Amino acid sequence: MKIVVSSDNSNKLDSSVSHHFGRCPYFTIVDLNENEITNVESVENPFFNGHSPGQVPAFIKELKADVMLAGGMGRRAISIFENYGIRCSTGAAGTVRSAVNDFAAGSLSAALPCRESIEHAHDGYEHEPVERLREEAAALLEKLDEVIVKLPDKKRE
Repeated sequence: MKIVVSSDNSNKLDSSVSHHFGRCPYFTIVDLNENEITNVESVENPFFNGHSPGQVPAFIKELKADVMLAGGMGRRAISIFENYGIRCSTGAAGTVRSAVNDFAAGSLSAALPCRESIEHAHDGYEHEPVERLREEAAALLEKLDEVIVKLPDKKRE
């Protein structure tokens, strides 16, 4: 199975997962065979500086992906991936390694449109860096809250 993960850098499995797949600078391609990673590559996103609807999913299809993992993506991209037969999961966070492990364990959600896509029907979202940053900050705060709840309470010890 070929899994593509939106990435903030080219550090392969140690890359940070990018929140929004279309505007990530890199994609990390992970070959997974029976839950064992057999190959990892990083490629630059040729549409990082801007894209038209469908360009990034078409590029991912050219990579022969079976699965696309990202922190978030818009409803139009989800639909295009579905039409290509590429399974999407959103809510990925942390490193590429942790996102792939979460996917393999079945703990990543099915693809849901990002908040900005829902609220604004994705009009102009790709061109508004402040809105992207707000969405990414909100997603990071949610993940931080999830981690804090799991930490041991020093007061109870």
